[in-house]
Amino acid sequence: MGCDLVWYAAYGSNMHAARLDCYLRGGRPPGGMRTYPGCRDPSAPRATRPVVLPGRMYFAFESKNWTGGLALYDPLDPGRTPARAYLLTTSQFGDLAAQEMYRAPGVDPDLSTLATIGRATLGPGRYETVVRVGTADGHAILALTAPWRSADAPWNAPAAAYLRHLRAGLAESHGWSTLRAARYLAGCPGAAGTWTPEAIAALPDLPTS
Repeated sequence: MGCDLVWYAAYGSNMHAARLDCYLRGGRPPGGMRTYPGCRDPSAPRATRPVVLPGRMYFAFESKNWTGGLALYDPLDPGRTPARAYLLTTSQFGDLAAQEMYRAPGVDPDLSTLATIGRATLGPGRYETVVRVGTADGHAILALTAPWRSADAPWNAPAAAYLRHLRAGLAESHGWSTLRAARYLAGCPGAAGTWTPEAIAALPDLPTS
């Protein structure tokens, strides 16, 4: 099963390819406070494509890596969520999910319930619920999120360092301008009322290498 392919739909900072690379090959993203061990298979994604998910992204809880709120996704909320899909092996997907929850990579995920109920539970954590949001080129499109609804989560504004990666990811994957990405991010629950589009647009760009 570990060589089967799935589309990993990133809607948060992993839309930025350089940030995702820290999960695949190991390393610390700019502005982050944690060094990641990487996947057993550090290969680059076989393909990548922009996608739009049904539902809404929101910011909640407190990130140990960035401080500030985490980007989470509620597929049952009204709205549309821009995301970036990466074609990975199920082993890479499992190792990425493990690192999201501060676990050691090395165990292939059990995704057997996706075919019947459209979701799988890898654990109780914030990124350990797998939701099937579609299919592309014969492979499932999967998103990692929390098991609860957005209305039940403690919304929390994201940190500037985190927003820089989301803004860069939206530009890379969807071709959005800085202002369009800033307006979208400032309107997400958790960020709204704390961050303005102008403040997000004014954040410095990430280093290119």
